Amino acid sequence: MKASDEAGTASEQAHGAATDPLADHHDPDGDTPKEACGVFGVYAPGQPVAHLTYLGLYALQHRGQESAGMAVSNGETLMVQKDMGLVAHVFDDIKLATLRGHLGIGHTRYSTTGSSTWRNAQPVFRATAEAEFALGHNGNLVNTEALAEEQGMLPGTVTSDTDLVAEMLAAEMAAAGPRSDERELEHALTKVLPRLEGAFSFVLMDEGHVIGVRDPNGFRPLCLGKLDHGWVLASETPALDVVGAHFVRELDPGEMVIIDATGYRSVRPFSPERLDPKLCLFEFVYFARPDSQLYGRSVHHARVRMGGELAEQAPVEADLVMGVPESGIAAAEGYAKASGIPYGQGLVKNRYIGRTFIAPTQEMRALGVRMKLNPLRDNIAGKRLVVVDDSIVRGTTSGPLVRLVREAGATEVHLRI
Repeated sequence: MKASDEAGTASEQAHGAATDPLADHHDPDGDTPKEACGVFGVYAPGQPVAHLTYLGLYALQHRGQESAGMAVSNGETLMVQKDMGLVAHVFDDIKLATLRGHLGIGHTRYSTTGSSTWRNAQPVFRATAEAEFALGHNGNLVNTEALAEEQGMLPGTVTSDTDLVAEMLAAEMAAAGPRSDERELEHALTKVLPRLEGAFSFVLMDEGHVIGVRDPNGFRPLCLGKLDHGWVLASETPALDVVGAHFVRELDPGEMVIIDATGYRSVRPFSPERLDPKLCLFEFVYFARPDSQLYGRSVHHARVRMGGELAEQAPVEADLVMGVPESGIAAAEGYAKASGIPYGQGLVKNRYIGRTFIAPTQEMRALGVRMKLNPLRDNIAGKRLVVVDDSIVRGTTSGPLVRLVREAGATEVHLRI
């Protein structure tokens, strides 16, 4: 996508398919997609599981900053700790010391369905007469109303799609009763998962198992890693790296992996006709860390290649190519290399502005870009600029961004998406 400004106003012309208008109610400019949470799971007897989970969540902090939580089990009971805020704000050494066990799961949240409140922080915990379990979810179900009606739930009694799935699992476990193999949660999942529609990567646990599930389309990522004496599940590969786990593979679309004392095994709970792998472009464009490996590819390399393709599709004469921090930078580098136009830094990001800033008025929302970004005037003044950004969701940042660099002295601004 390109947009050129030579008279102080921004206009946008699309090249190729338009991006989906993803819902957003926490970003000041409404132009940030909100479908990414971070999930992590670990089974590691003899290891400090809570500390490993903390490190894994820290590596996934970019996928959600509204709340953070973890559940840990010693094989007899589950302990859950969660709260609103960043991972480092929710957990400290004292809290981590109380979470003792050999298996655990963790979650960082962006709200997709359900409000940004403590009640919707994850992991979600349920206890039945048969077992206790905890659940963390990255994704968004699209048939929650029908599922809630099937369960006989009154409107308003379920606060999120994750909460609904937990209720469904608890109901299945209660109906089936105890099992001699202690696989109550696994059995309930085989009954519940085929009824779900939408995007979901789950991590779950009971007193003896850590389970990962990926939806039959594979919309959201989930990978498996190996510790010296244990196993790890994570949304992205940097969470494996930070805990010293070796990447094994990504879970297949429609696959469930169960980890216990014997190792891991794979179950396919979805019918073959449900399996239809579909790449979520936003994982490569925006959600994922540049040092992640997704679908067997480097995210950074993919973004550089996208920038190169963009230069071929939407060329322009200019003096400088600059990226919008952070996820637009790699594409800008690719655009510069392919076009032969010099690359340079033109914007500085305020790293202390969180993604959950709420602007109460239109005037404050108009200042959102200026709160996040400030121009390097010496690099910009008197130059024709190509400004590369990762995506446009609603387009509400494009105009303020162009005005920002124009006021810094740019003679032309050519926006490329």
